[in-house]
Parts: sequence; C-alpha cells; structure tokens
Amino acid sequence: MSSLPVEAPPAPPAAPAAVPSGRRRGAWVLVLLVLLGVLAVLSVAFGARPVSPAEIWAGLTGPADGFGPASVAQRIPRTALALLAGAALAVSGAVMQGVTRNPLADPGILGVNTGAALAVVVGIAHFGLRSPGGFVWVAIGGGAAAAAVVYAIASLGPNGFNAAAATPLKLALSGAAVTAALTSFISAVVLGRNDIAEGVRSWQIGGVGGADFGTMGVVLPFLAAGLAVGLLSAKSLNSLALGDELAAGLGERVGLVRGLASLGAIVLAGAVTALTGPIGFVGLVVPHVVRLLVGSDHRWLLPLSALGGAALLTAADILGRVASRPVEIDVGIVTALVGAPFFIYIVRRHKVREL
Repeated sequence: MSSLPVEAPPAPPAAPAAVPSGRRRGAWVLVLLVLLGVLAVLSVAFGARPVSPAEIWAGLTGPADGFGPASVAQRIPRTALALLAGAALAVSGAVMQGVTRNPLADPGILGVNTGAALAVVVGIAHFGLRSPGGFVWVAIGGGAAAAAVVYAIASLGPNGFNAAAATPLKLALSGAAVTAALTSFISAVVLGRNDIAEGVRSWQIGGVGGADFGTMGVVLPFLAAGLAVGLLSAKSLNSLALGDELAAGLGERVGLVRGLASLGAIVLAGAVTALTGPIGFVGLVVPHVVRLLVGSDHRWLLPLSALGGAALLTAADILGRVASRPVEIDVGIVTALVGAPFFIYIVRRHKVREL
C-alpha cells in the first residue's frame, strides 16, 4: 500500500542582511583616521628623491635650504591636495550612485570630469583664462553640461525621452561615448597651440604634483559647499534608495533632492578637476568598499567615503612617486590601473542592476 505524498514544509524566509552596529562603524572611522595619519606621514617622508630623517625634520621645521628639505617642503601641500581631492571625488561618486541608484556611477565614467576638463581648456585657449577661481567656475559649468548630456542620451527610448529608460548600463555607455567625444574635442582645441599644449597634456593625466596652498585656498570654499550639500542630502538619499514613489510617500521632494544632491556632486568633481585635472575611478571604487564595511546608510557612507577617498588618493600618489624612482607616475595613471579592473568586477558581479 503506497503512502500518501507528504508535502515538504515551506523553506524558512531568508534572513535579512545584517546591519553593521554603531560600534563597528565607529571602529572603522577610527581605523581610517589612523590610516590617514600614517599615509600623511609617509607622503611627506617618501618621494621620487630619497631624503634622510634630518632632511625631513629640516623641511618641516626650518627654511628649506638644500634639495632634501626643499623636496620635503613641496610634499606638504601635495599631501594636503591629495587628501582633499580624494575625499571630494569619493563623496561625489557616492552621491552620484545614490542619486541614480547606479553602481557604475562615478564622475569620470559619467563624463563629468572630462566635461570640466574641456571647459577649462577652452577657457585657457580661447578666453585667456588664468585665475584659479575662473578655472573652478568653468569646470563646474562644463561638468554640469556633460552630466546633462549623458543623462539625456541615456534617457532616450523608443518613444522619446523617458527618465525611466536611463538604466545603469545605458548611463555607463552614454558616459563612455560622451567622454570619448569630449576628449577628442580637447585634442582639437589644443592642436596647434604649442604655447599651452604641453601643460594641458600633462594636466589631462591627473596629478597633485603642482599643489600650492594659495590655489587650494581659492578652491576650498567650493569643496566645502559641495561636501555640505552631499552630507545634508544623506537622509534623503536613503529614501531615494527605496524608489521614487516610496520616497515621495515619505515626504521627500524627489526632483528637488535629486537636483541638489547632483549639484553638490558636480561641484565637488568640477572643483577637483580644476585643481588636479581629471582623476578617475576614486568615486567608483571607494563607495563600494565602504558599503562592505559600514552598509548603505548614506549618513555613514558619505563621511567614511571621504576618509577612504583621501586614503586611496594619498596612497596612490605615494606609490606613483616611489614605484619608478626617479621618475614619477601621475596619480591619475595609478588610480586607472586600480580602478579599471574594479570596474569590470562590478559589472560582472552586479550585472549592472540598480543599487
């Protein structure tokens, strides 16, 4: 006599992903602060030219007489710029990823950095732009224009413009196409201008070697404003992660939040590009790593991304200085070598789905 079939019990529901505790998050803040301190010391102590402890002390405390102390003295503003630029680019990338719910969002991938670079080059070549403050304004305008073009192209669907059509893959492909076009425009502008060609080509690579505190002082208010806007948008970005309809149901003005947060991200990326040239992948790599450490709460993600971005760019600058002494490798090349494989990894792992 055959037994009656017994229905298998339903599988238990999957356990929700563990949310990192406040203690764990605080521990990571402490770890990153200590790491930043160590990297800042290493950045001053190591460079393309080896220096002795006595020369390091002389460069920090006294007149920079001699090659060794002078080299150390030049590394101090360079280190400060690497910290500022890395923090700004990482926060910019984290905000862009939150606004678009796109794991591939980054100021470089979405064309913002290249748009800012083109605007600065045009300003130098055709309008005689020379002041750091002018560089920042035109860089922010160029970055905003490039971001608008990328978003518009990605939003084009079979029935015309549709914001829902701007999938992560289409945004990434549109950004790559616009970046390639803008890079060609930069070459066309510089072609035949031997008076600016060498400087522009070097600046396009992205580096922090020409840092000075005077120029950083001009740009610092823009970085502070962009960072403030990004941090103040953190709670609203958490709501956007739930979807536009639910965010609106929670009282968020979705269009206003998305516009203001995007503006803060563009200001950060444009201001950094005006100082350093276009540096890619910092805003892509750092937020993803920080999410693994502290979760997706933007109230923690943004400040820790700032610390992580500062650490990454400072470490990349140190590596570029010591890897092939006495020749320096610009930090933009080092971040590309790190970021390009990471970009491929994210595409394969996430299959370019939304965050």
